[in-house]
Amino acid sequence: MTEAQTISARAAGEGRLGSFRVNRVGFGTMKLTGWPEGKQPSRETAIALLRRAVELGVNHFDTSQFYDRDGVNANELLHAALHPYPEDLVLVTKFAGAIPPGLTPDGLRQSVEANLRTLGVDRLDVVNLRMGEAVAPAEGSLAEPLTALAKLQEEGLITHLGISNITRAQFDQARDLAPFVCVQNAYNVAMRDADPLIDACEEAGIAFVPFFPVGGFQPLLTEHLDTVATRHGASVQQIALAWLLTRSPSILLIPGTTDPAHLEQNIAAANIRLTEEDLALIG
Repeated sequence: MTEAQTISARAAGEGRLGSFRVNRVGFGTMKLTGWPEGKQPSRETAIALLRRAVELGVNHFDTSQFYDRDGVNANELLHAALHPYPEDLVLVTKFAGAIPPGLTPDGLRQSVEANLRTLGVDRLDVVNLRMGEAVAPAEGSLAEPLTALAKLQEEGLITHLGISNITRAQFDQARDLAPFVCVQNAYNVAMRDADPLIDACEEAGIAFVPFFPVGGFQPLLTEHLDTVATRHGASVQQIALAWLLTRSPSILLIPGTTDPAHLEQNIAAANIRLTEEDLALIG
């Protein structure tokens, strides 16, 4: 990296989450709690990471009330580190059917109220409705929970809606039910089942936010990523993030970490410009 290439989330440009404009490299908070299993950083480290992310231009944080383990809660960490929040900060939370209180109208209201309380806000910026029980989407109607969320939005408790872990059929169904501004599905250089969804999001002006953005590499792909990484003096993970930014202008990144150096590396990926040769090699 040259002196002119300072570490900043702004280097990749901006994307849209409905009425919000955010830098395309954001931050996911799940790892800060060790949820559902994993090593937790100290509270001091977690708070320092969140503040450092803002210093480096991150203004899009992905969180959830259910990111909670052993007394450590992601929303509470965000509140402790960043409240009162910068004016341009966007907080995106999510509710999942597999996690209490569930996706009934009553459960959704409880989740909204809990997130409002722990984040210390009067309105949630974006709420993702997460379908299924694992990484892979499962067919099924999202009409009831999405309609219930839309009613909470009408009450002024939510600014924008999103959907997560969905199929293309559910994407099409959701478009008939309520406006939504983002889709969160598993996607990375080795896991590309969501390609049709990304194209649909780009066409519709909807953000696509991949989870597991650097996970699940196959050995052959890793070999090619190593080659490209060597060309750019970067890590394989940085090239994987840069590839996502190149894949579509609708993609917004939310890589998480518990390590300050890794945070800077993730954000520095915004400076990497992959060539046509790089992209052809990665495939």
